[in-house]
Amino acid sequence: MGAPMNPPLRAGERLGLRFTQAVVPVVIALAALLALWQWYASQPEVDSQLLPTPLAVWHALVTQRDVLWRNTLVTLSETVVGFGAALAAGLFFGAALDFSPWLRRALYPLLVTSQTIPIITLAPLLVLWFGFGLLSKAIVVTLVCFFPIVVALADGLRGADPDLIKLYRSFGAGRWRIFWSVRLPGALPSLFSGVRIAITYAVIGAIFGEYVGAKEGLALYMKQHQFATAAVMAAIAVTAVLSIALFALTALVERLALPWYYTQGRG
Repeated sequence: MGAPMNPPLRAGERLGLRFTQAVVPVVIALAALLALWQWYASQPEVDSQLLPTPLAVWHALVTQRDVLWRNTLVTLSETVVGFGAALAAGLFFGAALDFSPWLRRALYPLLVTSQTIPIITLAPLLVLWFGFGLLSKAIVVTLVCFFPIVVALADGLRGADPDLIKLYRSFGAGRWRIFWSVRLPGALPSLFSGVRIAITYAVIGAIFGEYVGAKEGLALYMKQHQFATAAVMAAIAVTAVLSIALFALTALVERLALPWYYTQGRG
């Protein structure tokens, strides 16, 4: 008799297996990198003021946790507000570009041109116009995140299945019905690709806006502790964790919103 066949894995088991396969290599690589960093930074010829050890950075994280947490909440609020505005504007303009060929010809080149303007030249003006509070930082985040969202949605809508559109039209479906039932669902994978790109830029935009001028935030914390390298690196670590967490949350929302897409073997 042949060897018994293994029973197929359930959905939860498959998800756990994929999670393990994705996380374990990252954890091993990160542990090796930290060990190498700790060894090199501990050498007598290395100035600890220039390159602190991971343990020193961890100590700064622990001792400064209250201050870091307060500034992280400020940066997070700027990120969420700016990204939310970019998402809303991106959805509106992406749909408008698809509905109106004239608007697409008129606005698409302007959108591309807007990306050639360095944000470093705009951020000081935004702080001057809108102050040192949340609004100026949120606008910086919106400008950084808007382009990848609107372009991803517009391109996704253009890539809708023409045969499926013809089928809906043969049953008398109007333009709005085709948009909601065919074009928008088909564009969601492309839209989420743009959203994932934008969310990684969002925290960077907030940090950059704070560097130009702010009352609170992680960038201001780094400026105030610029000669305490361990504290600066602790803030950088918090920034990285915040970006990764937002990216992971976006990926989770995508999987929940597009189960049909991932059951087709694409995830």
